[in-house]
Amino acid sequence: MIMAHSLTIHQLVEQLRAGELSSREATQACLNRVEQVDGRLNAFISVDANDALAQADAADQSRTAGEDLPLLGVPVAVKDVLAVKDQPLNCASKILGEFNSPYDATVIQKLREAGAVIFGRLNMDEFAMGSSNENSAFGPVRNPWNTDCIPGGSSGGSAVAVAADECIASLGSDTGGSIRQPAALCGCVGLKPTYGRVSRYGLVAFASSLDQVGPFTKDVRDAATLLQVIAGADERDSTNVPEPVPDYRAALSGDVKGLRIGLPREYQMEGLDPEVKAATDAAVKQLEALGAEVKEISLPHTEYAIATYYIIATAEASANLARFEGVRYGARVDGADPEEMNRKTRGAGFGEEVKRRIILGTYVLSSGYYDAYYLRAQKVRTLIRQDFLKAFEEVDLIASPTTPTPAFKIGEKAGDPLQMYLSDIYTISCNLAGLCGISVPCGFSETGLPIGLQLLGKPFGESDLLRAAHAYEQATDWHTHRPNLD
Repeated sequence: MIMAHSLTIHQLVEQLRAGELSSREATQACLNRVEQVDGRLNAFISVDANDALAQADAADQSRTAGEDLPLLGVPVAVKDVLAVKDQPLNCASKILGEFNSPYDATVIQKLREAGAVIFGRLNMDEFAMGSSNENSAFGPVRNPWNTDCIPGGSSGGSAVAVAADECIASLGSDTGGSIRQPAALCGCVGLKPTYGRVSRYGLVAFASSLDQVGPFTKDVRDAATLLQVIAGADERDSTNVPEPVPDYRAALSGDVKGLRIGLPREYQMEGLDPEVKAATDAAVKQLEALGAEVKEISLPHTEYAIATYYIIATAEASANLARFEGVRYGARVDGADPEEMNRKTRGAGFGEEVKRRIILGTYVLSSGYYDAYYLRAQKVRTLIRQDFLKAFEEVDLIASPTTPTPAFKIGEKAGDPLQMYLSDIYTISCNLAGLCGISVPCGFSETGLPIGLQLLGKPFGESDLLRAAHAYEQATDWHTHRPNLD
């Protein structure tokens, strides 16, 4: 018998509608699962069991009264960078202390309106800065397939919670691959929507021109369901694009005949693990067998993506994190004057990776270096976006590995930031160009670690993205595999 915590959204909703299961039972099953396995994984920073069960009871009462909403009674966990009213908001950092959010992020509000049970705070790299989830004030998150390995970052907790069946689905954020990369390394589905598709109101900003909220799910159908709920216009977010939201679930036809998929020649680069290459090549062949047309394309400015990203992202981080100074909210370390207090508070409150990025960002924004670094990076960003838009005149989607290697050991790259930054080589360009992207499971390494296939789509092209990902998923069984944690 499949336990309630192991169900997908659509399986759980089906059982809730049939009266075979209550939301309280499903939520309690998730709570029990967290109790059983999270001591080994550290995916959750906090769980308010009483609040979750109260939400579940309210959902059950609504259903009894005849209400039927897309996520009514479904437990959805939340990355600790999204504001949930009266819940802790730490961003996995010491600097926010015991701060509780006074309001709901727009995506949380939309989840509530759809009937979801908001379930727990998920661990992450501090302020979403990292690719391994080792940079958390609450300790590293561990990969459920091998707890000696990293889960990917920054949304490592969000990926692990879904892969380990600690929740039905979760939300994360993606600035340079922070949804897709951990999804690939943990063997679940991670969707990064087009920039502006989903409101960023209530998302604590890392890099405002790159950040986007998106779902982690157990299959593509669930990703379409969650995106349907959280997408749409929001006047409180000036970067939100008021494009009509199509019916994403209707796009899951299973048919990819005539869909054109591009393979960037620049992505066949040094450092790509042979097992990852073999698995993603096989996935592309599977899509071709289903009727897709595959052709080689060029993205000529790919080699500049990493440098461009880390100039723009750190510059925006430096500006965004200036607000954490120990005066208005969060933790405070006293000093002889405001300047000393600010310096001591930030010195004690921020971790090493956050400090590194603030320093880099402040440097590239400084008067002597602004033109040489930040302005030039913005010009290169335009060229990278133009590369993609030109490619999308020839193809509908672009396929690649999500990550260059399977998950590596905790501590293996911690002393080499440059090697760590290269973990995002296939995901960063998508954020620079403002595109949508998805990672779906496509195999395992010889050591039993998951491998992910990345598909990139045109701006607001999520329907084609989900259509192809779903067709591939239906033709394979990689998404059905679960780590053995019993």
